[in-house]
Amino acid sequence: MSNFHTERVISVRHWTERLFSFRTTRNPSLRFRSGQFVMMGLQAEGKPLLRAYSLASAPYEDGLEFFSIKVPDGPLTSRLQHLAEGDEVLIGRKPTGTLLLDNLKQGRNLFLLGTGTGLAPYLSLVKDPETYERFERVILVHGVRFVADLAYSDYLADELPRDELIGELAAAQLTYYPTVTREPARHNGRISTLLDSGKLHSDLGLPGFDAGADRFMLCGSEAMIADLRAIFVARALEEGNAGEPGDFVIEKAFVEK
Repeated sequence: MSNFHTERVISVRHWTERLFSFRTTRNPSLRFRSGQFVMMGLQAEGKPLLRAYSLASAPYEDGLEFFSIKVPDGPLTSRLQHLAEGDEVLIGRKPTGTLLLDNLKQGRNLFLLGTGTGLAPYLSLVKDPETYERFERVILVHGVRFVADLAYSDYLADELPRDELIGELAAAQLTYYPTVTREPARHNGRISTLLDSGKLHSDLGLPGFDAGADRFMLCGSEAMIADLRAIFVARALEEGNAGEPGDFVIEKAFVEK
């Protein structure tokens, strides 16, 4: 049996010159959990060309959604960015990843910290009822360079709270916190700076960093992950994995190429 399903592109959306997303059909046999990724790609010159891509869709949705950057000379994204409705893509049969609720200790506040297309796994998690069962408050922090890069902002701020299935939970428990680094916006600054300075907690109306209550997921740029890991280690937080739940988890396999 092949290690991949062949799926058909249903729709494509180009957010900016650098960002796009697309939806595909979904083989009924594919089972995954919110926060996981699959190997995804195209047939190129007779062989599979694949990269790790987080699933932006919820486990209960019929289709699959992916969020990607465009790299002009990227082996895969230089081809993916030209996808059109009806095109075929390869989807791995074995979802995996560390951004799972089970890999975190119990807590009250779940911080989903992502830069750029690192937003993708959180789009799945904020549509999952289990996320709201496990945590009293869910804070999705999306860091980008420019306001135009805030893909899905209208969906997260306006549409999700009205969703027929998950809207009531999202409206009551989810806070969407976009932050921009290179032009004025409602929130400005790097995620690591906002967290370390206490401004993030203050803006959220929280009393301050609480190691007993706050849990974190990290996905995105290597620089953000390195900065936040240093902050967490300095505060004696423990990294979680499949063998031992921790205070924070990192998706190391995410590839922005």
